[in-house]
Amino acid sequence: MTETERMLRGYGLTTAEIFYRMPDYRHVLNSYIWQDYDLAPDYPVLFRFIEFWQGHIEGPLHSIRFTHRKPIGPAQWRHVTSEFRLH
Repeated sequence: MTETERMLRGYGLTTAEIFYRMPDYRHVLNSYIWQDYDLAPDYPVLFRFIEFWQGHIEGPLHSIRFTHRKPIGPAQWRHVTSEFRLH
């Protein structure tokens, strides 16, 4: 699915800031920024990524802060076949 198709189906851009600790340096807090198109309020793509992190990455999660924004909706999009300019 293209980005435009996702936006028209209700997907919005989700940005998450993930705070985690390195296995060898537990006192150091690191951050990782993640972005993808996701559906609110369930956020299935974000939760799949968190499950992947917990299963495959050694850095334990400390906290996650995220925001969600719909860049476009069906009422905001229209098909334009031509454009006229007046100077």
